[in-house]
Amino acid sequence: MEDAQSTGTRSGIYTAPRTDVSRNQGKFRIHLDFPGRNAPDHDDHGYGPLATVVESFMDPGTLIRMHQHRNEEIVSWVPAGVMRHDDRDGNELVTDPEHLMVMNAGSGFWHAEETLADDPPLRMLQIFVRPHSLDLDPGIQHEPIPDSVPNEWRHLFGPEGGDAGLSVRNAVDFYDCRLDADATTTLPSRPEWDTYLYVFDGAVEVDGEPVGYTESALVTADRDVDVTATEDATVVAFVLDPDAPVTRQGTIGR
Repeated sequence: MEDAQSTGTRSGIYTAPRTDVSRNQGKFRIHLDFPGRNAPDHDDHGYGPLATVVESFMDPGTLIRMHQHRNEEIVSWVPAGVMRHDDRDGNELVTDPEHLMVMNAGSGFWHAEETLADDPPLRMLQIFVRPHSLDLDPGIQHEPIPDSVPNEWRHLFGPEGGDAGLSVRNAVDFYDCRLDADATTTLPSRPEWDTYLYVFDGAVEVDGEPVGYTESALVTADRDVDVTATEDATVVAFVLDPDAPVTRQGTIGR
């Protein structure tokens, strides 16, 4: 199966449609998004430290049994519903619109995921970041996050030592934003870093170029770039150092 090709729409902006890469395990389904596919002549499915963005679906009453991850940072972003987590360290955690979870798998971390029969259907993102080094200390972060403010970016995780509430062990900052139809915001950016935008719901224009539901845009332009919602939209953005040292031995996020 061929992967969708990116399109360079303007200087430094590369859009791509939804990929065709998915897995169906009945009550648990995933659709994989590969940020490296946006970049022309790029031989890596990931882009720098951002390995993949996985759109995950869990029906009510679904259990993903205890399993191990190694050498990857896994972020669970749940815009609606709940994802229930337990692990061999005795944590029983609920990730929902008010909480974010970062699993720093390091040398090895075992966990299980579940929805109960009376939970709503779950659609979430699981974000896989490549750490800068192998076999780091494993651990988990689970914290309340600030309330979302319409049409404003919310900074949810970033590199260790930054000002975000949670951290990953490489050069990636993560933001989300809920945009009202016709609202405009400036895409998060940082000098000499690039920004990868993914549309979780709705549709937007990135510097005038359309990016629809589950589509994406890689922005390498060294200037401010506007994002305008053409309908109510939920978008996420990753500001990252494409040249950061990375490891590629993760269980999933290679």
